[in-house]
Amino acid sequence: MLVTMTDLFCGAGGSTCGALQIPGVRVVMAANHSRHAINTHQHNHPTTDHDCADISQVVPTRYPRTDILWGSPECTHHTRARGKKRGHGEFDGGLFATDGTDEAAIRSRATMHDIARFAEHHRYRAIIVENVPDARWWGPEEAPGFAFDNWVRSVALWGPYDYRIVYLDSCHAQAAGPGSRSRRPRMYVIFWRKGDRAPDFDKWLRPYGVCPRHGWVRLMQCFERTRVCSPERPWGVYGVKTGQYVYRCPRVECRHQVVEPQVRGAAEAIDFTLPARTIGERSRPLVANTMRKIRAGWEKYRQAVRGEGAVIEPYMIELHGGGSSHRPATAPMSTLTAGGINHGVVYADPAVHDLLPYYGNSSAQPVTAPMPTLTTRDRHGLIGYAVSLEECRYRMLIPREAARAMEFPEDFVFLGDRDQTIEMIGNAVTTNAARDLVGMVVEALTGEDVSLPANSSSLPVSADPETPQAAAQPTASVPSIPAQGS
Repeated sequence: MLVTMTDLFCGAGGSTCGALQIPGVRVVMAANHSRHAINTHQHNHPTTDHDCADISQVVPTRYPRTDILWGSPECTHHTRARGKKRGHGEFDGGLFATDGTDEAAIRSRATMHDIARFAEHHRYRAIIVENVPDARWWGPEEAPGFAFDNWVRSVALWGPYDYRIVYLDSCHAQAAGPGSRSRRPRMYVIFWRKGDRAPDFDKWLRPYGVCPRHGWVRLMQCFERTRVCSPERPWGVYGVKTGQYVYRCPRVECRHQVVEPQVRGAAEAIDFTLPARTIGERSRPLVANTMRKIRAGWEKYRQAVRGEGAVIEPYMIELHGGGSSHRPATAPMSTLTAGGINHGVVYADPAVHDLLPYYGNSSAQPVTAPMPTLTTRDRHGLIGYAVSLEECRYRMLIPREAARAMEFPEDFVFLGDRDQTIEMIGNAVTTNAARDLVGMVVEALTGEDVSLPANSSSLPVSADPETPQAAAQPTASVPSIPAQGS
């Protein structure tokens, strides 16, 4: 059954790439204000109609009616990463305006209203809106969330729609294929017409993980109870120590053990064959802050000491943002941004290496030892040996590696210079998140199950006795968050 989709604020095409992975989906229309983004989208999706325009100035009748609207309104001025408050555009100390009103911020956030304008005319069967989690608190400082609440109601009235707000990190979007190799916490608002079949959120939004007692299980998302978040009013990002929600085993026998979901590592996106100078070979020393992060990673990720040197696991450093200064390459990259490549990779000479299993509590083994149990996924990487930190190699990631971490296809072509390419990648929707969310909605619209891969690389089928094969269905019922807007 053919299901049609419009992609507003489409960027280079991550959301379109993901949607087209679902059988029967056709992206009819894609629109964005950026010329190089539209050129890139059109080059990679020639059968889709395109419009390069300021969407706030577009009359909805200009575009054809479709079954689904995917919208990614501008998120730049919703996120706290810009260092400003999350309000409605106000900040202290404007140059001309006595109240310091930031008109650009207000116009940026107002792109959310374009979703309601298009819903009013087209009455889509379903709508998916993507933004940063902080968009939930859109509103004046004295009433955070007021503008967002009104926006949700304004969209829901036009269906009329039921809706549910989903908080999902792209590395955990694994239902119809692998998760992303980068972290990308996002908020998705899913609208569907009242009376129609609701999407099966449990089927599509529960990643796998290893419970110490029950082995591989499908995990349930559990929000902590804080001042701004609760299970009844969920909001936030994933994180065992610093986030607002975690994943737990659904079985009561282990008292709903907190479990880290299975994820893919940044190492799967990095090309370790590319040339990189050693730190000691550099004619101009790295800046002090970069060296501080590199040295901290060296101290943390050395697996073992042999003679005068050490076995070192490849690791990444974050020059700005990301929430940390370094992380192992077996973990997903921190969030990629439009402001420039902010990731560097450090690794020892690959000519002298050990074998590193990526799963469980494994440690490095020499290449002369038998290879540990092989699984259906590539779970082994090469790590190097270095006498000192100065012998390690360091370089910044290239755009192709960043695109790979965002799950763009290998043959995807970006049209633009390096800075424009980085901007397009950093602004994109990860294709795997769009794949799963569109698949979930298509299944609800058609009434036909969208088959999930029986032996996908995203599923934990393993011959390792410590990681038994997962059940095909959840091991226990999970209390779900009811639809909102009813």
